[in-house]
Amino acid sequence: MLKRLFDVLFSVTAGLLALPVLIILAIAVRIVLGSPIMFSQERAGKERRPFRMKKFRSMTTAVDPDGKLLSDDERTGKFGGLLRRSRLDELPELWSIVVGDMSVIGPRPILLDKIHTLGERGILRCSVRPGLTGWAQINGNTKLTDDEKVDLDIWYIENRTCLMDAEIIAKTVLVMIFGERRNEKRLAAAVLAASSRDTPRKDQCKAR
Repeated sequence: MLKRLFDVLFSVTAGLLALPVLIILAIAVRIVLGSPIMFSQERAGKERRPFRMKKFRSMTTAVDPDGKLLSDDERTGKFGGLLRRSRLDELPELWSIVVGDMSVIGPRPILLDKIHTLGERGILRCSVRPGLTGWAQINGNTKLTDDEKVDLDIWYIENRTCLMDAEIIAKTVLVMIFGERRNEKRLAAAVLAASSRDTPRKDQCKAR
């Protein structure tokens, strides 16, 4: 209940403070990338309940001569890359926190079909509300493999505290300013914990 209260107070306050930024970003996205301004996609919430996650669009709809969409990197560009590195594209997710689909801190929301790929680990990962930022995001994020992210997410779920949540919020700001960096020590602890469970990682499943 306290976590939910914090989520609502944080997201409402942050949303009001960020309102001018939201308006400026919406105009910038419309000018640089065109319509639609928002990217909307169905993701898995707590207990695998689906919800629509929205964030500012960061990619163009550019296609190759055959009419196929170009790669994500080719369609992102400098403007989209800036939005992603600064995490500003995720500001609209504050509304998902207000309505209870997400939390400020937690594993990032994943696609519904990926839960099946992850097996029991995917179900465990969805035992809490997905977050705006999380343990994996401050310990490497895009520099991590999918399995490493899941290991860190599950380690957080099993060991989370209020102090850890406060650290995640503080370090998220630092990541936005200075960029991402792998934390090998924390990653090793998460992988070690994963190896002691009866829920094999994806690479272990392939080996079998």
